[in-house]
Amino acid sequence: MGDVAMTVPALRCLFKKYPDCKITLATKKAYRPIFREFQEINFYDVDFNNRHKGIKGLWTLFKELKKLKPTHIADLHSVIRTHFLYFFFKINLFKIKRVDKQRTERKKLFRKKNKIFKPLTPVQFKYCEVFNKLGFNIDLTSHQFVDPFIINNETQQIIYEINNKLKWVGVAPFASFNGKTYPLDLMQQLVAFLQRDHQVFLFGNGEFETGKLEIWANAYQNVFGAYKLGSLYNELEIISNLDLMISMDSANGHLAANYGVPVITLWGLTHPFGGFAPFSSNSENMIISNRELFPKIPTSAYGKKIPKGYEKAMRTINYNDVAARCLKILENPKHHRNL
Repeated sequence: MGDVAMTVPALRCLFKKYPDCKITLATKKAYRPIFREFQEINFYDVDFNNRHKGIKGLWTLFKELKKLKPTHIADLHSVIRTHFLYFFFKINLFKIKRVDKQRTERKKLFRKKNKIFKPLTPVQFKYCEVFNKLGFNIDLTSHQFVDPFIINNETQQIIYEINNKLKWVGVAPFASFNGKTYPLDLMQQLVAFLQRDHQVFLFGNGEFETGKLEIWANAYQNVFGAYKLGSLYNELEIISNLDLMISMDSANGHLAANYGVPVITLWGLTHPFGGFAPFSSNSENMIISNRELFPKIPTSAYGKKIPKGYEKAMRTINYNDVAARCLKILENPKHHRNL
């Protein structure tokens, strides 16, 4: 979901410069709420588990998309599936460009020996490059954040017990892999500390994650489990109105950053140099595991590979340092809230 969320700044710039542009976005139906601000976008739901599964399914998807008669096609994912689609469109003489994933540079950044430790171009800029290659000249210097969403009646009824007089802090303690997940005992300490003077919202999904978060929500007064909101649509209403989001190198940080919410990210076996930092994020808000003790960091793009002895790398992120950075940000005026 994080890759999908990171396309939003480029799309805002595209529509700002080309307001009459018509876009059909081929993506999973579950991701539609990420783009709810764009009235100009039509959606084409892809189903890689059934109708569009395998090469035969991708050929079916190509034929379906071909009927839409697109004049320009942007592959913003550049994975095996979209490589097949790229080939199908290319041999049928469609104008198509795909994102440069900087794979050669990433290999040099992630390799164990002779690591070239320098930052790659942020992915958000790479998305703009795709549109530039298609003839749409945009860049992120023209980007403007949108107002937070108005919190609808359904969401307000669910969160009716929260303390709206306090500043709102989102905490997303989970990631797709253990290599980029902050130890839960330390994160619980941070939640317990922050909820004394702030309203904390916990973000996660699935039985394991919500089970852990429910324990925390029941243990502390000013903590609410955002999983109770029931949908990404409702969650984004809360996320866009936060005063601070604390996230791993994961989707929730990108979702919050899209609305100008300050985001503190905790980095384990991945690193901001990989190009996946939240949009417009302050480097001081990216808190990184100790590379002097764990010099192989970053070990991969997604934190899936955990070298022997690196299981506890994230414990080198000092809880007190994270708490201090949170309080520094929360000194700022209260975020405009659309209730």
